[in-house]
Amino acid sequence: MTAMNMKQYILSLIATLALTLGMSSCLDLDPQDQLADGNLWSEANDFKYLANNFYGWTRDFSGILNDEPHSDIRSDLMIPLNSTNSFSHGNNTIPTSDKSYTDAYNRIRRCNLLLQNAAGYTGAESIDQYAGEAHFFRAYFHFDLVQLYGNVVIDRGVMDITSPELTAPRDDRGLVIDFCIEDLNQAAALLPDAEPEKGRITKWAAYALLSRVALYEGTWQKFRGNETRGRELLDIAAKAAKNVMDGGAYELFKPAALGTMAYKYLFTLADAQSTPVASLTKASNKEYVFYRRHDNDLSRPNLNITHGTVANAFQISRKFVNMYLCADGLPIDLSPLFKGYATTLSEFADRDNRMYNCFLQDGEKYWINDAGNCRVDWKGMEGEDAANALTNTVTKGTGYQNRKWGTERQVNDYYEGYDFPIIRYAEVLLNYAEAVYERDGAISDPDLDLSLNLVRSRVNPEMPKLSNGLVNGNGLDMRDEIRRERTVELYFEGFRLDDLKRWKTAEAEMPQDIVGIQWTGTEYASKWATESGTPKDASGCIVRESGRSWTEKNYLLPLPSDQLQLNPNLGQNTGWSAE
Repeated sequence: MTAMNMKQYILSLIATLALTLGMSSCLDLDPQDQLADGNLWSEANDFKYLANNFYGWTRDFSGILNDEPHSDIRSDLMIPLNSTNSFSHGNNTIPTSDKSYTDAYNRIRRCNLLLQNAAGYTGAESIDQYAGEAHFFRAYFHFDLVQLYGNVVIDRGVMDITSPELTAPRDDRGLVIDFCIEDLNQAAALLPDAEPEKGRITKWAAYALLSRVALYEGTWQKFRGNETRGRELLDIAAKAAKNVMDGGAYELFKPAALGTMAYKYLFTLADAQSTPVASLTKASNKEYVFYRRHDNDLSRPNLNITHGTVANAFQISRKFVNMYLCADGLPIDLSPLFKGYATTLSEFADRDNRMYNCFLQDGEKYWINDAGNCRVDWKGMEGEDAANALTNTVTKGTGYQNRKWGTERQVNDYYEGYDFPIIRYAEVLLNYAEAVYERDGAISDPDLDLSLNLVRSRVNPEMPKLSNGLVNGNGLDMRDEIRRERTVELYFEGFRLDDLKRWKTAEAEMPQDIVGIQWTGTEYASKWATESGTPKDASGCIVRESGRSWTEKNYLLPLPSDQLQLNPNLGQNTGWSAE
């Protein structure tokens, strides 16, 4: 084995052994951490090799399709088709172990290992990029721990058996967030303005994540009575988002050729033709600020994405569908354009075009990835493709049929190769609007126009902008409208539950029944007659899930019992100790 191959072999052990073999404690020591001596860190490529591993540890399609901590299926927007989610029912219990907890610390340790050795690096080639990545991902995983567990131990460096952190109590979440902010500012100072290689993060990704971190904690504190701390963090969030906006490196994906369907095709871009416009590929997408890279051959998501998302794969709540505005920019209960629920198609008329981008209508022709049911010539219903189209029929679930994430081209199940957006530019724009409003108690029309209204008008060029005049003239609430826009735009991307937690509205939203289409007195009563015996609510809507609950303890997950046994000083989160 050559010297370089030996280095790479050792670095691979450092980066992966703890993840594959497991560890007894989140702060236990991995023997491979001690392999950081000699000439192992003498070249920039040594640091790059370890930093490459960071990118395989991020959120991905599994986090939204499966029952994982940030998935929308744990929220009030959607539920699984044939199972009950214990978390959304308030029935989750203290686990013996929790990979969300231990994996985060394993990964933080790898970041610390790189930073420790970067401090003594004397090579001629710069390693700023890789040190910046280590700061970024260390913040990324500390923030995830805060979102899930609240107070957690800050892991600042590679420890030995005498390190006090091994038996330390948890640090206050505020200190952890300050540590994340410091790390992200350091990352921004070290990272380049443009991607040095496709998929590697830039300084703008650091600012984008900073806007997410500071917005989350700023609103968490504000809505729990700590307004001074909240305003301080919201100011950081607004300025970080503005840095990305002013940087000019990113833009919303809205090719004119795709018109009002640009939102749908954004999420299925591949390097083969995946939209009606052959020239549009992943290279056309300047919206993804930080993303998990995939392709059909070397880095597949290994999930059945199209069949796992399209049509009846999940049960979408009527409450969410009703959030979509009418084409005049007004909610359905205020707009004269709303056509009601009498037919299976009436509620889709004259609505925000994102509703059509995300949901199949009854009787609509559509394509999936199967041979014989996919796009062939991309001529649509006027061309040869028409023969391959399927017909959507409302037969299961809530009656609302998802289409987001579903590809139209022929590709084997588990081989969809589109990238997963961890941070989109659209989120940054929405972060800015919300942070400004929550910081100041108001937001100007110009600030709305350079942020939220860009997102709204992507596929709604004729819809009136959100403005103070629209809000005041129609008895609306600006906060509600900003939150509505965020919920609609980021649907099925793993944001809703975290948003409910930081806004402290989960106790009101989560216990509500999951209901579907209005069945009684509508066309559904004859077209979907098999639902006659299904429970209905007072409006005649089918009830798919009831008995949901939420208590104060559910705002944080319990720490796993194995960690408390190893370090009793951690303490359990409030409300979980008695179980």
